[in-house]
Amino acid sequence: MNKTELVSAVVEKTGFSKKEVASVIDTTLDEITSVLKEGGQVKIAGFGGFESATRAARKGRNPSTGEEI
Repeated sequence: MNKTELVSAVVEKTGFSKKEVASVIDTTLDEITSVLKEGGQVKIAGFGGFESATRAARKGRNPSTGEEI
């Protein structure tokens, strides 16, 4: 399900306008994103949690030549 499909499903179930639902979903996603950018966590009971993580760099290989990148 993509964002457009989510908006349509919420509109169908709630009866709110598409513009209102899209605004609420956009605001929710913007807030989650801003918290994650600041290094925080977002936990939604009964749904799940979001957390940003930093991974160490790794060396890759070119599959054609086997050369390390």
